[in-house]
Amino acid sequence: MTNKMILLVEDNPDDEALAIRALRRNHISNEIVVARDGVEALDYLFGTGVHSERDISIKPTVILLDLKLPRIDGLEVLRRLREDKRTSLLPVVVLTTSSEEKDLINSYSLGCNSYIRKPVDFIQFTEAVRQLGMYWLLMNEAPPI
Repeated sequence: MTNKMILLVEDNPDDEALAIRALRRNHISNEIVVARDGVEALDYLFGTGVHSERDISIKPTVILLDLKLPRIDGLEVLRRLREDKRTSLLPVVVLTTSSEEKDLINSYSLGCNSYIRKPVDFIQFTEAVRQLGMYWLLMNEAPPI
């Protein structure tokens, strides 16, 4: 599973480390780019701010998006992605601790491809990440972007 990049948008350093560890433990060796807030995620995807020199033709295969982010929250990131022709078809998996029904409904209303609640237990989290990686990086056929 190489040359398919994952964008992990996560502000919690423990959850970031846990997600990367779970991916690696499941032999998912893809490049993982981490954005630690909504502004950084949008800058990365649109080649603005600190990422103004980045080649934006290189897009992530999947975006793992937390909802509770500083500066710009995950729902706003998702809204902006879906509004822009360049990013409207990128697969976005909301990966969050939120159990609020409104977050689930809003995520799907804004066009997320999947909504996964982060399991608290590491073994369950590792299994969820394994399945996520297998599906989005190996099985899913994404549209050409």
